[in-house]
Formats: sequence, structure tokens, C-alpha cells
Amino acid sequence: MNLTHLDENNKPKMVDVSGKDETTRVAVASGIIEVTQSAYDAVVTNSAKKGPVLQTAVIAAIQGAKQTSSLIPMCHPLMLSSIKTDVEELVELPGFKLTLTVKLKGQTGVEMEALTGVSLGLLTIYDMLKAIDKGMVIRDIQLEEKSGGKSGDFRR
Repeated sequence: MNLTHLDENNKPKMVDVSGKDETTRVAVASGIIEVTQSAYDAVVTNSAKKGPVLQTAVIAAIQGAKQTSSLIPMCHPLMLSSIKTDVEELVELPGFKLTLTVKLKGQTGVEMEALTGVSLGLLTIYDMLKAIDKGMVIRDIQLEEKSGGKSGDFRR
């Protein structure tokens, strides 16, 4: 098996995507953060001392998706055309599920952008609530689906 991020001399390289067709590419990723009841209550009542937790997490998720190539060494800088976020309150955990949908028309996929955005959004929730709950658990960060490109579609 040839690894695409290594050249013939086994040195790291960024993959050349210039020969790929430009197609519409979409990726959806999600993740969950479990929190204590008191942390959950502070979020849903908007009484966390650091400010509006979910709104800040959404901004961080968008920023994270846009900055992926600065954080993941072999990712291409991309001109994203759309980033949509959804935060679901998980009363039964308690916790929150963050979902990101990232889209572009280009020569490489946006899975890493969606996954990075979710990760930074959840880390922002952790940062804003750590004074209330140091035992939060971030879990199940995963690609839900992707479309476009040579490798075809994927759906979990």
C-alpha cells in the first residue's frame, strides 16, 4: 500500500490534487460532550460566568473548520463555501451534540475541516465550563457522511 503523504524517498509531502476534478464536496461530522447537571443547567439558562457557551462554541467550530490547514500539517488550505452548525441538547446525558456540515466545490474533500471544527467547538464548551465541571467527557467525534470526489460517498 502506498501512503499518499510520503514521496518515493519516504519523505513527507502534501498530496498534489491538481489533476483531480473539481466537484462539490460535503462532509458532516459530529461529537458529544457529557457534562454534569450543574454545567448543563448553566448552559441552557445562559448563566455560565464566561458568557454564552453554545454561541461561542459555534463560532469556534466555524473558525476551526476554516483554520484546519494551519493545524493539520498535510491538509490543503481550502476556500470553504459553507459551514453549518447544529447543537442538540442531550437532556438525558446531560450534554450536547455538535454537528458540522462543511461544503465546497474543489479538488479535495472537507472531512478534516468538519472533524476539526467539531473538535474545537467541543473543546470550547469544555474551556467555558471547566470551572463548574472538570470531569467533562468529549467523545464520539466522527465523520457521519461525505459526498463528492473519487472515493465516492460514505454514510455511517
